[in-house]
This record gives sequence, structure tokens and C-alpha cells, in this order.
Amino acid sequence: MALIRRGDVWDPFRDLVGIQDEVNRLLGQSLAYGGRNALAEAGEWAPGVDIVEEKERILVSADLPGLKQEEIAVEVADNVLTIRGERKQETEDKDRTVHRTERVYGTFARSFSLPQTVDAARVAAEYTNGVLNVTVPKREEVRPRQIKVDVK
Repeated sequence: MALIRRGDVWDPFRDLVGIQDEVNRLLGQSLAYGGRNALAEAGEWAPGVDIVEEKERILVSADLPGLKQEEIAVEVADNVLTIRGERKQETEDKDRTVHRTERVYGTFARSFSLPQTVDAARVAAEYTNGVLNVTVPKREEVRPRQIKVDVK
């Protein structure tokens, strides 16, 4: 029976972490949950977005805390909804020391393909309490409608 030193034991999880680290390095972004990616470190970021389809509309909600209305742009072109903006970093004061910075600053752009069933001319956007809500109504002719069944 051969004795195996503790450090010589094969640990598949250690190898998986090493592979993930290498993939992260090659792709330039973190695949780990909660990790900061290279784009964020470079000053680019992508706000979280929810897209919900309802009977008469599609609702796109984006978290944009700390932005002002003039720092946000919403446009629809060729059935693609694009949300752009910029979060500007506060000016630095030479009389203070920053110990940690985790918030990301800079420009962002998120684009989403819309189905042909929407009415792009009636898209509306509202920004309240750091949340941008974009309402994309469906065209009247594509909405489901109830058909009354006559009984004879």
C-alpha cells in the first residue's frame, strides 16, 4: 500500500477553479457570481434589465440609480430598442482618501430586438426613483381578442 502525501491528492474542484480562472483571463471577464468583470473595471457597465410581456404591451425596466434624466437616452430604430446613458463619477476632493470604490462609472448601451408585433411609434419611457420603465405597446391588430360564440 502506497502512502500519498496530502498535497499530492487530486482535487477536481481545484482544477475546475483553475480552468475558470484561465477562461476568465482569456475572455477578460469574470464568470463567477458576484464578481466584477473587466468591462466594469474599464469604466463600462451594463445596468440590470427586466423584460416582461403583457397582453397589450412589453415592459422593459432598467435599474439606473443615480442618473439624471439628461444622462439617459432611449431610441427605437428598425425594431431595436436601445437604452444609452452615462453615470459620471463625482469630482475628487484632494482632502479625502478613497479606501474602496465598487460602483461603476462611465457609458453604457443596452439593445434589445423587438418583435414585429409592437407599435414602435407609441413607445413611452418614464424614469422614477432610479428605475427606467419603457412601455412598448403592441399593435391593435395583433392583440388577442375574445370572440363571442353564439348558441343556436
